[in-house]
Amino acid sequence: MDKLPPPSSDSASADAYGTRPGQATSAVPQGRIGRLARMGGLATGLASGMVAEGVRRWSQGERPSVRDLLLTPANARRVADQLAQLRGAAMKVGQLLSMDAGDLLPPELTDILSRLRADARPMPLGQVDDVLTAAWGAGWDQGFAQFGFTPIAAASIGQVHRARTRDGRELAIKIQYPGIAQSIDSDVDNVAMLLRVSGLLPRGLDIAPLLAEARRQLHEEADYTREAECLERFATLLEGDHAFVLPRTDARFCAPTVIAMDYVAGEPVESLVRAEPARRNAAATGLMRLLFRELFEFGWVQTDPNLANFQVQADDRIVLLDFGATRAYGPDIVQGYRQLMRAARDGDRAGVAAAAEAIGYFGAAIVPAQREAVVDLFLTACEPLRTPGLYDFGTSDLATRIRDAGLALSMERDFWHTPPADAIFLHRKLGGLYLLAARLGAQVPVQALVSPWLDAPENVAVSAQS
Repeated sequence: MDKLPPPSSDSASADAYGTRPGQATSAVPQGRIGRLARMGGLATGLASGMVAEGVRRWSQGERPSVRDLLLTPANARRVADQLAQLRGAAMKVGQLLSMDAGDLLPPELTDILSRLRADARPMPLGQVDDVLTAAWGAGWDQGFAQFGFTPIAAASIGQVHRARTRDGRELAIKIQYPGIAQSIDSDVDNVAMLLRVSGLLPRGLDIAPLLAEARRQLHEEADYTREAECLERFATLLEGDHAFVLPRTDARFCAPTVIAMDYVAGEPVESLVRAEPARRNAAATGLMRLLFRELFEFGWVQTDPNLANFQVQADDRIVLLDFGATRAYGPDIVQGYRQLMRAARDGDRAGVAAAAEAIGYFGAAIVPAQREAVVDLFLTACEPLRTPGLYDFGTSDLATRIRDAGLALSMERDFWHTPPADAIFLHRKLGGLYLLAARLGAQVPVQALVSPWLDAPENVAVSAQS
């Protein structure tokens, strides 16, 4: 078996999977004690950093608050670096919090956590060999003509390598970090404890629902057999839709900790920022159209809006990657969102309120003023649906208005009510597509894309649930 050249010598492979050539490796800590020790070391480092910063600023005549001492650039690096080294749930909780509760967190903490969306350190060769030997047996390398030991991507749960089989098939091999699946529950608890005792979370913010959902989602994402099945299911659902390209799995090399799929070249979707408007508009329109198909036709949504999951090819086809966060949506919640979006499109406040209540947005103690504020928030978020023709995300301040309205609501302590997890993850995906469209400066006919689904008969079944 030959070794493939590192990604830095193959710009297509590097771009397609978001790698950073030359990034240092670090072994993934295994075992509850070892991972807890890393957390303890982080807490100690934060405390030491606070003391050092306090001495420095007091000597200059300043009287900083504890929060000011904690949220320093040095401490920000400590948190992000340690969570990135731990990978797994520790890293993923940071990612989820930065996306799902970002508007409720101090800007400094949001910056810390947002670094984790793209910052993972690949594991060294020895651990790679251990995982593959456990999955495929000794002499696993005999199945390949070439295998690239330098990963072309590294994320929170695993990393990706490029390989060529003996029969000439080009593959991307996704390898799960050792011990990650077994560490999920303790990692979530440890990160929650760290954030609470360190004072990094605002007092009174209840993140328990997010943490519970993080556990559930992480256990699903660590189930590589399930992810391979989701990839195959989406490839079947999108057969005939020539706007998208999906890799197919190679069952010979799939295992509970390994997914083998076709290697598909592409460029980061963000590279379209420099492209002509027609290409930018087409990419944003295609992904928005896909989301509406996922929700209203398939009942099966890939809920992770990470931009690394979307690539673009020279012919403008979009490559779809990573289906670990795929989520089934039942007919009741699909119908609830059809009613909510239809009412929002038509400016029907009473209809929006009724649909939001059916989905589960209102707590029992909500007061009329708060209820109306939630309806206002939905109407704002659905502004693209109410706009005939093209909605110009590039010139809109929609994201800022949604953030400000959500933040104002969250500051009312007696209001806080966590909606169903299905709703949280759907909004996470839609919000991610809004941000992508804004980054691309795209104009998208959102109303025209969604209206066929909203105006369909009420008894239309979700076609892909069974």
